[in-house]
Amino acid sequence: MDSHPTSPAQRRLAAALRTLKEQQDQGRVVFRSAELDRHDREALVEAGFLRPVVKGWYLASRPGEAPGDTTPWFAAMPEFIAGYCNARFGDQWHVSPDYSVLVHAGATAHPTQVIIHAPEGNNSVLELPAGCSLLDYRARGFAGTDQIEVRGGLRVLSLPVALVRVPEAFFQTAATDAQIALAALPDTSDLNRELLTGGHSVVAGRLAGALRAVGRPHFADDVLGTMRASGYTVQESNPFQSAPPVLGSTRAPSPHVHRLQLMWRTMREEVLRRFPDEPGLPEDSHAYVAAVREDFGADAYHSLSIEGYRVTDEMIERVANGDWNPRQHGKDADARSAMAAHGYWRAFEVVQDSLRRILATENPGEVARASHGMWYRALFGPSVEAGLLSAADLAGYRNTPVYIRNARHVPPPPEAVREMMPALFDLLAREPSAAVRAVLGHFCFVFIHPYMDGNGRMGRFLMNAMLASGGYPWTILRVEWRETYMAALEAASSGGDIGPFAEFLAGAVQG
Repeated sequence: MDSHPTSPAQRRLAAALRTLKEQQDQGRVVFRSAELDRHDREALVEAGFLRPVVKGWYLASRPGEAPGDTTPWFAAMPEFIAGYCNARFGDQWHVSPDYSVLVHAGATAHPTQVIIHAPEGNNSVLELPAGCSLLDYRARGFAGTDQIEVRGGLRVLSLPVALVRVPEAFFQTAATDAQIALAALPDTSDLNRELLTGGHSVVAGRLAGALRAVGRPHFADDVLGTMRASGYTVQESNPFQSAPPVLGSTRAPSPHVHRLQLMWRTMREEVLRRFPDEPGLPEDSHAYVAAVREDFGADAYHSLSIEGYRVTDEMIERVANGDWNPRQHGKDADARSAMAAHGYWRAFEVVQDSLRRILATENPGEVARASHGMWYRALFGPSVEAGLLSAADLAGYRNTPVYIRNARHVPPPPEAVREMMPALFDLLAREPSAAVRAVLGHFCFVFIHPYMDGNGRMGRFLMNAMLASGGYPWTILRVEWRETYMAALEAASSGGDIGPFAEFLAGAVQG
């Protein structure tokens, strides 16, 4: 006899969830009404497993998500745009030249208004969640099939075509993305072909100036020479408002690594301007580490509370004193918080070993490169021992997408993480300023978001290790500052403005 009878509504929801899971197992999170049985759809919406986007379209969600939580939307935005436009225009559409360049450049924040070019567009605006919108523009001179690529489901213009078609203002409003895109050109053949076919002499002068400004003079000369040999009069002009930073290599290994290097180069002066001077390494490194140990309780409470864990002074004291049995306490009602506290204590101990090496004048970037994996394994070891996580969760960097709650910035894909993390440690190892290492080390770490969980805690460990390399005190970011802290990180991630974050950390360091 079934000891847990279910109602018809529960059985209907269970069947609907099985259908939804089949779709999600194929990587889908956006659905049209016609793809779901009406009763299934209604059951899923009522239970919170689907939320409406616009009439006839739904987005997978989780029950209990706050009504204003934008995380599911920004994670699914490209899929919605692709699905909606395919349903409405077939293959006769593509995103605007501006957005096409952003896609090629690996931008991590979506524009709030996406413009679609389509012969059947009617110049109407579709309002979307989180203040976003979609404009379907009835385009003249619609791009040919050979000028369009499909990337992540989105129909985008090929890079040469997009660069020819973006307005001059794009090089000022999205200078970093423009530079990354220009560096991604393998040669000028397709670019020249597009310029010649359209007779774009003014654009040729602009692109030649842009290529020269980003350190590709041979490409610039080739564009000018090709156009002039074909009878065009071309005047070179630089569309960038200010000189973009030129990296040592004119072509980065990937757009993601190039973005990381450019962010570092463009942001470091702002950090130096806002941060107090370095005190210098302490004469008594043992006293420095002892002072850090004394701050464990407060540091653990605030760092874990920022992440939403419910921790208490008693819990922290118990794990710090070693009065902890993971198998026994893993059964507590607050097991995840308890395991997080135990892991934080273990990681804190390992980080102190890294501090000792840094205070002994080892290169702080190289110490972090060699040690951060140990910090991470210590952080989540207790959760594995208690059976809350699988052993595979300690393997290393994530191999699936991850999203940041209520942020426009969507962390780079897993394959980019493996390129960006070594590049980050290279930047830390070469950086002469401890302030820059601390501020940009923390920011870039959470920008990359290399792990499925623990990125904030790891970023704060990295920040404090880098602060120690300049003799700054171990700095606790208090939970009551969380809103300011997260807003400053978002301003840097989505808007490229490191000022608020540098100012915030400088204030925290100075107490």
